Amino acid sequence: MSAKTKLPVGSEAIAEKGWVGAHKYLLLRRLSQVFFLSLFLLGPWLGIWWVKGNLAGSMTLDFLPLTDPFVLLQSAVSGHIPELTALIGAIIVGAAYALIGGRVYCSWVCPVNPVTDAAHWLHQKFDLPKGWQPKRQTRYFLLAMVLVVSALTGTIAWELVNPVSMVHRGLIFGVGFAWAFVIGVFLFDLIIARRGWCGHLCPVGAFYGLLGNRSVLRVTATMRAACDDCMDCFAVCPEMHVITPALRGQEADTPIILSPDCTNCGRCIDVCSVDVFEFTHRFDTRPSPGRVREKSSLAPKANKAA
Repeated sequence: MSAKTKLPVGSEAIAEKGWVGAHKYLLLRRLSQVFFLSLFLLGPWLGIWWVKGNLAGSMTLDFLPLTDPFVLLQSAVSGHIPELTALIGAIIVGAAYALIGGRVYCSWVCPVNPVTDAAHWLHQKFDLPKGWQPKRQTRYFLLAMVLVVSALTGTIAWELVNPVSMVHRGLIFGVGFAWAFVIGVFLFDLIIARRGWCGHLCPVGAFYGLLGNRSVLRVTATMRAACDDCMDCFAVCPEMHVITPALRGQEADTPIILSPDCTNCGRCIDVCSVDVFEFTHRFDTRPSPGRVREKSSLAPKANKAA
C-alpha cells in the first residue's frame, strides 16, 4: 500500500473549510494586532487621543490606566516607586492576562508577531536550514538578566532595546535607528534560528508565559481520536512541543494543552481538516478517547476453525 501523498500544509483544511475557514484565527489575530496598534497611532497620526501612550503604559479615554506588568516590575527593581495609576494599570493588565493566558499577548497583541511570522513564512518558502536553536530556557535567563540590569542601572532596561517599542517609535517618527532592531529580529528568525526570537529569546514572552501559567483559556484536542497524522498542526505551531502531550495522550490523559508556552494562536484549529482542536477552558472534563491505531495489514490473521 503506497504512502499517503503529503500535501502542502493546510491544503486539506482549505478543501474542507474553504480558505477563510482554514485561516480564521490567523485573520482574527491580524485584525487584533492592527486594532491595538492603531489605537496608539490615532493620536500622533490623526490627533484622535482615545489612547495616550504605548503598550508599555497608557491612559484610555482619560480614565482607564493600563500598564505592562513587566515594565512595572523593572521599574520596581530599579528603585522607583510606581505611581498609583501605573500600579492600578498593571493590576488590570496582569489580571486579564493571568485569566485568559499570558502568551495571548504574543500572538494577538504584539506588533512584532507579524514580523516573525513573515520571517518564518519566507524560511519555509525558500526551504532554508533550521539553523542554530537556542535552548528555550534562554528566554528565562534573559528575563532574569533584564531585571538584574534594571536593578543595577536604575532604568527600565528592556525598553531601551524592546522591538515592540521600536515598532511604535518607527511608525510615529518614520525611518530611523529604531527599525534596525525590528529588522534584526526579522533576519535572526529568517537566517539564524527558525522561530528563534519569540520561542527562545524574548523575555517579554517568557514573562507573560509565567503570568498566564494557570490561565483559564486553553486549546484542547478533544477529538484527538480522529487525528490522521497529517502533521499540519505541528508545522504551523510556533511552540510545537506543546501539542504532543495533548494529542498523543491516552484516554486517561488530558487533551487540554496546559503548557504556558502555548500562545493560543489558534493555528492548529485552523489547519486541522478533521477538527481535532478547539478553544476551551482548563476545567473542561469532556471525555476524550485516545487515538485508535490501524492494525498493520501485514499482521498475521488467525485461522478459522474448519
